[in-house]
Amino acid sequence: MTTITVCVGSACHLKGAYNIIDVFQNLIETNEISDSVTLKGSFCLGKCSKGVSVKINDSEVMSVTTVCAESFFEKYVLGE
Repeated sequence: MTTITVCVGSACHLKGAYNIIDVFQNLIETNEISDSVTLKGSFCLGKCSKGVSVKINDSEVMSVTTVCAESFFEKYVLGE
């Protein structure tokens, strides 16, 4: 099971956290992986200076923007 945690705190909310969540939800449905991927929100993950803070399982927190959300998902979730 893969867990994707997206920060929905104030700074990340302003940077488009809910847009990132929408992109990830659509990609989970499109790739039919809802049985193996959990998407959840969290408050401050501590790396909100560049984009929305996202964490995959126990990985380091990475900054994601709406521009790179799909490629981020493909690389870190789908392994493409």
